Amino acid sequence: MYKISAIIITYNEEENIKRCLSSIDWVDEIVVVDSQSTDDTKKIASEFTQRIFEIKWEGFGKAKDYAKGKASHRWIISLDADEVVTQDLKEEIQKTVRSEDSFDGYYLPRKSNFLGRWIKHSGWYPDYVLRLFKKEKAKFNHSVVHEKVKVNGRTGYLKNALLHYTDPNFDHYLEKLNSYTSLAAEELFKKGKRAKFPDIIFRPVAIFFKMYFVKKGFLDGVAGFILATSSAFHVFSKYVKLWHLGSVRSGQ
Repeated sequence: MYKISAIIITYNEEENIKRCLSSIDWVDEIVVVDSQSTDDTKKIASEFTQRIFEIKWEGFGKAKDYAKGKASHRWIISLDADEVVTQDLKEEIQKTVRSEDSFDGYYLPRKSNFLGRWIKHSGWYPDYVLRLFKKEKAKFNHSVVHEKVKVNGRTGYLKNALLHYTDPNFDHYLEKLNSYTSLAAEELFKKGKRAKFPDIIFRPVAIFFKMYFVKKGFLDGVAGFILATSSAFHVFSKYVKLWHLGSVRSGQ
């Protein structure tokens, strides 16, 4: 009744996967869904579980929903390969799922490490993410990027943080930015969204102002300034790509 399945989707995560899986070696089942990695991701994962499935990449949402379908137990914790469950969070999760009055899903406060620094402001902490839920109550949407899981029932919040080693260096950030902004622009375009000149000018400025001043990113020091500036460039890139898609596909 209280057994937990962990689900993780991967693609070329050999730098992260061992740290992640080591932090959840206490769960009853680990399910890894790999999108045809070309590095040692699957080899490393096989040290922790034999439930490794390979699929063709069709987006984050579909991959995570597939992983949920492969889970055997009622309770599921969904993780990314660059995340770590601490000892305190482990104990809180175990206590929560054993409770007779547990909710159907739980948000976890996530603390992110950006360029070797823990970000404590900037709108990044606490970054509540819905990661612990009952299988029959939850469903992932099929968004290509920034997927969400929706729980049909009551949700609550845990206190202990999930650690997120998001960007160990700036090269990694830029590679991810290029990929994510392309996916996001395509998804917006398919939904009928189009970018106008004010989107390209004002949206990046707004996100910098919000993160650095409203969300007190300046308290995160140099890393906070870099994060706010990089996030503004992320938004700028996404809307430039959306604008370009509109121009090219309309023949202008």
